[in-house]
Amino acid sequence: MRIYSWNVNGIRAVHKKGLFEPFIAKHQPDILCLQETKAMEEQSEVDLPEYEEYWCSAERKGYSGTAIFTKIPPENVLLGLPKDLVEKYELNDGYGDTSKEGRVTTLEFEPFFVSTVYTPNAKDDLSRIPMRQHWDPAYLEYMKRLETEKPVIYCGDFNVAHSELDLARPKENKGKKGFTDEERAGFDAMEAAGFVDTLRHLHPNTPDLYTWWSHWGNARERNVGWRIDYVMVSEALTPLLKSARIHPEVLGSDHCPVSIDISL
Repeated sequence: MRIYSWNVNGIRAVHKKGLFEPFIAKHQPDILCLQETKAMEEQSEVDLPEYEEYWCSAERKGYSGTAIFTKIPPENVLLGLPKDLVEKYELNDGYGDTSKEGRVTTLEFEPFFVSTVYTPNAKDDLSRIPMRQHWDPAYLEYMKRLETEKPVIYCGDFNVAHSELDLARPKENKGKKGFTDEERAGFDAMEAAGFVDTLRHLHPNTPDLYTWWSHWGNARERNVGWRIDYVMVSEALTPLLKSARIHPEVLGSDHCPVSIDISL
């Protein structure tokens, strides 16, 4: 089974560039998780008859949002975070209510759950670090709750480079948005809870594997990037993991897709 994740930075924009359907035709994901869709389902002109589509869009138009396209019908559809976790972690700050921004879509399949997340950005001035310190444990608790029922695969834009291997210029960016101790600690907590970074599981020391590039200074052409998009799995699934890849050749967004192949 091929599971892909891609922050499309606006699905309508990628579609208008004529790049979305060719990506689907070439890669043929069984399950495709999308972040930053920036659209309601009815606004999308993407037409993929072989896929069922499940959308969780932001209340604010043209902002945030996630979706999962799947060839395999799910047993259950779960949109957003559970209400008790929203209340427990107080996910509303001066920028807005993150629980109303369409940041989580989760589908239940027979062997496992698949969840996709678009993690809030810490902001250049780090003013949303306090929200990250609420959001990261809230989403992790949700994944651990699901894992009590069956294994979990979760993926998306986590808005953090976990280690120095995951960005081209770690020294220059230490303490800046996406590479603060607080954000990295949120990722540490996921691994401490037993979830596995699939790319590093199979490619522990491979450098230059990036998934996001700035628009400035020909960063993508020079591969001066960051790895902030991940596929995580319950440890019980690691024996079934066949591959974990990034796809920097896929254009249309400032992020590239990431994927795993898993045998069932």
